[in-house]
Amino acid sequence: MTSPTTDFFLDSLLGHDRDMTSYLMALSADLGDEELDREFDIGHRTLRRTFDHIILATDSWNGQMTGEPVPWKPDPASIAEMQVRHQAVYARFEATARAIAAEGREDEVFIDAHAYPQTKGLTVLHVILHSHMHRSEVLHILQRLGVADLPEGDPQEWGHYTGRIPTSRPEPETAGSPDDPAH
Repeated sequence: MTSPTTDFFLDSLLGHDRDMTSYLMALSADLGDEELDREFDIGHRTLRRTFDHIILATDSWNGQMTGEPVPWKPDPASIAEMQVRHQAVYARFEATARAIAAEGREDEVFIDAHAYPQTKGLTVLHVILHSHMHRSEVLHILQRLGVADLPEGDPQEWGHYTGRIPTSRPEPETAGSPDDPAH
């Protein structure tokens, strides 16, 4: 039931979400426990708890959509352990999102853990946007910890990083005019 356009957007949203969380975890891998657990006046207060929350929320929502609820049990382990957990959780979430799209079940309703009706399609978007919001907090914390060369974390940057967008610029004669507002 998906179309090439739907596939493009779903591939991009899921790929960006998965890869940027993994990339930020990789940037955090060399930080010590003191840095991972240093409290800041933002979000879940520490880098470790923020990564754990992203993984747990993804797993929880996926479980609710599939009818296999996941207990809400934080597990703020090492970055290496959270990277493994993130990959496993995200593989399940991605499979669920793709099945929902392929079967045309975006408007299918389920009752969430707070007894509210939700649609599966909007819940997939919620999970992706929720993770994006928390990644912005991760970037803020990493910046305050003095980590250099941080990405912006946006989809275009991800597109260059993954090769979906060519990295070379067009020759000057083929580039847009300086008067072009899109330039």
